[in-house]
Amino acid sequence: MSRLFSVSDFDFALPDDLIAQHPAAERSASRLLDGRGDAPVDRVFRELPDLLDPKDLLVFNNTRVIKARLYGAKSSGGAVEALVERVLPGTREVWAHMRASKSPKPGAVVRFADAFDAEVLGRCGPDNGLFHLRLSGEPFELLERHGHVPLPPYIAHDDSADDVRRYQTVFAREPGAVAAPTAALHFDEALLERLAARGVQTAHVTLHVGAGTFQPVRVDTLAEHKMHSEWFQVPQETVDAIARCRAAGGRVTAVGTTTLRALESAARGGSLQAGARETDIFITPGFEFQVVDRLVTNFHLPKSTLMMLVSALAGYERIMVLYQHAIEQRYRFFSYGDAMLLDRRG
Repeated sequence: MSRLFSVSDFDFALPDDLIAQHPAAERSASRLLDGRGDAPVDRVFRELPDLLDPKDLLVFNNTRVIKARLYGAKSSGGAVEALVERVLPGTREVWAHMRASKSPKPGAVVRFADAFDAEVLGRCGPDNGLFHLRLSGEPFELLERHGHVPLPPYIAHDDSADDVRRYQTVFAREPGAVAAPTAALHFDEALLERLAARGVQTAHVTLHVGAGTFQPVRVDTLAEHKMHSEWFQVPQETVDAIARCRAAGGRVTAVGTTTLRALESAARGGSLQAGARETDIFITPGFEFQVVDRLVTNFHLPKSTLMMLVSALAGYERIMVLYQHAIEQRYRFFSYGDAMLLDRRG
């Protein structure tokens, strides 16, 4: 009989000084915990090409992080902080989290960065937890000019020019994420060239990572948790690349949990289907994977849905052993931290 898990099973104690506040000096100089074998192996991320077979396929998330954090004021003068969660296609409208001493009402106008206005249209999103805003200009342009890098809540410094560059993958293309697909931050141009020279194929999906990725699970029974929704797209070229990889006897390696979520969401009907849609997939132990054989991932927050996802892939006991090893060996954790390489159990 399979084990019944509760949220508390995915907790662990992490010393604060292991939470990375800045990226490694070089992207591919991060450490890589190789968790595929019976015992953990400590490596450097730039060794990755040697761990893959030329028949293998790496799939990346090519989303681009937008400068989604805004600071402004209500007409009364009260301070407002906003985090744009989603830009509605073809409009000047966005959904945003907002913090203020008193929530602005529909019809209110907020002035951001002393540069542009946003009209509050109402509440929206899950449990009406977001604000529906109409901006006075094109959202992506305004955010790029006046916004700030939406660093995670556990990073204690304000965003800098270095964050603008390093909290973004080298292949970021499609704007819309408010959090980086962090496993892909370890790849630089030299590493991508080495992968290509080895014959490892690459493909892309797009999943616009939302702020919900940092939200704790507030119930103890997994079945009661309501997963946040994110938009993703799997191109036909990627479906074809996965079919070629399978035919050649290679393995599909997802770079990051967001890539894995996109691929497994696209295969929920039983076979991998190209297209764009929303996903609220919640991957927990017992999940039957259809696409992904291997995962490159960073270390995740205690009691998070991503801890549950990696445990589903690699096995709960193995993940807890690997995390304990990482803490003892002082790996760096979370978005700017080190990475691990996992095989799908079975």
